[in-house]
Formats: sequence, C-alpha cells, structure tokens
Amino acid sequence: MEVIFSLNQIEAAADEIIAFSANYKVLALHGEMGAGKTTFTKAYCKAKKVLDNISSPTFSIINQYTTESGEIIYHLDLYRLKNEEEVFSSGAEDCLLSGNTCLVEWPEKAAGILPDETLHLYFTSLDTGTRKIVTKL
Repeated sequence: MEVIFSLNQIEAAADEIIAFSANYKVLALHGEMGAGKTTFTKAYCKAKKVLDNISSPTFSIINQYTTESGEIIYHLDLYRLKNEEEVFSSGAEDCLLSGNTCLVEWPEKAAGILPDETLHLYFTSLDTGTRKIVTKL
C-alpha cells in the first residue's frame, strides 16, 4: 500500500492506515528525521480518540495513551537508544509483547525484538508539504 498526502491531509492518511493495519498491533515507523513519523502518530492517536496529550517520547522513550474506549496505545521513540540492550532496559519489549497497539519510531534500534507480525511503514518527505508512506510486512 502507498499513501501520498499533504500535511493538511494527514488525518485522512491516518484513517487509511488505521483501516489497512487493523490486524496489526505493532507498527514500525521508518524514515529520516522530519519525514513525518511523530506528526503521523499524533494524527493516528487523534483518529483513535486518545484522551491524553500526545507528545513525542524522545526523552521518556515510551509514552502510554488511553483511548475513549479504554484501548492502550504505546508510542515508542528509540532514537536516543544505542543498541538492543538499551531497548530491553527501556521496557520497550514489554510494550511490544503486551498485545496493545505500539507505534515505534526508529524501529531499526529494535529490529531483533520486533514481533514477526509487525507492519512496517516507510515515510518519505517528497517536498516541504507532501509525504509518502509505503507499507511492507
């Protein structure tokens, strides 16, 4: 699947990805800095009706959100971690194996511990206002 959208259409893109990814609990968000991973995560959480303030977990590594229906969504930002040992120490593995939805930024840092049934989303910045997401299993 491929989705191309302008930044003011990100909510529609998030809805499309949510429908496509309904059978997946772990979404690995790949892309360069500024490609739109965190902005997408905010739109995804908004579409899922998250009650909490949605922010980047760059320093906390893991944010936990709760939706109106009581669903738990974990947002992991592994950018600051050096290797899989630090990923284990952060508690990320517990989130990944919890059965709850996990949105993982910089999943390359945890490649060896991502579940086999992870949906990989590759973000590309086409220009200052347009992004592309390509999904791969």
